[in-house]
Amino acid sequence: MARLKGKVALITGAAQGIGEAIAVLFASEGCEVILTDIQDERGKALSDQINAERSNSSSDSCGRSVYEHLDVTQEADWIAIQSFVETQFGRLDVLVNNAGITGFLKTSGPHDPENLDIDSWRSVMDVNLDGVAFGCKYGIQLMKTSTAASIVNISSRSGLVGIPAATAYAASKAGVRNHTKSVALYCAEQGYPIRCNSIHPGAILTPMWDAMWASMSVEGAEREAAIQSVGKDVPLGKMGDPIDVAYAALYLASNEAKYVTGIELNIDGGILAGSTASPK
Repeated sequence: MARLKGKVALITGAAQGIGEAIAVLFASEGCEVILTDIQDERGKALSDQINAERSNSSSDSCGRSVYEHLDVTQEADWIAIQSFVETQFGRLDVLVNNAGITGFLKTSGPHDPENLDIDSWRSVMDVNLDGVAFGCKYGIQLMKTSTAASIVNISSRSGLVGIPAATAYAASKAGVRNHTKSVALYCAEQGYPIRCNSIHPGAILTPMWDAMWASMSVEGAEREAAIQSVGKDVPLGKMGDPIDVAYAALYLASNEAKYVTGIELNIDGGILAGSTASPK
């Protein structure tokens, strides 16, 4: 049986990387998925791909997909999405707050604590922390009519340890971790049928890494060597894939996790299990 059959999910930052993997997996498990991003062309193409696979499937368990533009930093966009969901679906069962940036490629920096650029700091906070706060705010309002709802916030390993060269990113992801717990307790106190949990990926091979290596002119064999080098610092000996995080999100979104709220789930190949691996 499809694990998300009959559920409606909204995923932010769904056009690539971890968000894309979550969207594809959720749809394959019977979920109606609303993909959102600011990369409209990529997001629409992915939605079309999901719907094409559904049409070509011999099973009727695959869910359909729609794409909507959403800049998570803009409350007006969230209000528009809330209206869209209410009109088109009537409710929301799952929200995955995935959109995020490191700040290295989209801001001027620097990001260390002594020399940080405040505008760069605020840009990272706007996306990573304010975006999650908005998502939870409007997600709660949409999910109160669900019978079993789940908010999954994508934090990071960096939200659990200090990152000297990426203070804004680390602080924002730590904020996501704590806000998740506050939302979990609030929903429980209010008697809402909403659980809220955070996932903390580490060393996951996403386009974010490719963009970083590209900025350093690392390509071809050098790129593969860089991947291998990062993997050597991971206890399991390799970098993870976006699908590894997607399966964690699937569990937390499903009714299998009906007694799980306020937790942090590490998907990092064992890095945080000990102190010998460097939390790069």
